[in-house]
Amino acid sequence: MSRIELLSRIQVGIVVERRKAGSPWADFVWRPISALPGVPDAVPWTVIEGDAERTCFYGGIAQIELHRSDVPGYRENLIGGDALLWVVLRPSGREPPYEVAAVTAEPREGEAFAEAATDIVDTVPMPEPVRAAIAAFVAAHEVEHTLAKRECGNLAARLGATAKDRK
Repeated sequence: MSRIELLSRIQVGIVVERRKAGSPWADFVWRPISALPGVPDAVPWTVIEGDAERTCFYGGIAQIELHRSDVPGYRENLIGGDALLWVVLRPSGREPPYEVAAVTAEPREGEAFAEAATDIVDTVPMPEPVRAAIAAFVAAHEVEHTLAKRECGNLAARLGATAKDRK
């Protein structure tokens, strides 16, 4: 998508789960599990809850950037059942091993993020306040496109055929 002008941003907090892996090649499996509306009053990577098998962290703040050119994708997301956010966790090379790199509400952009083999990209449910803000953005910036038939003219007449030849 061509992004010409950023019109709005919505901040969300991302909750990340670390679960023990059932694999000899990895100790843990990491994935985003939810988005919180607004900015929580917590330091990134604060433990929210956990036990021996699973720990949930507040992963940090991310901004959903809204662009007019992405309105059709936002609309598709909102009317397609459960509205989703795509969250990208990128390896940090230090502890904690991932950082929240991006969040989007545009489905094609979310799928494009998955092309990076090192990133973890997963969907989480869109919180209702975020859904309402995106719906308002769509309503304010949606442009209805009408189908206009082009007039091609009479091809036979342009080619010099007579009325008798056209029968």
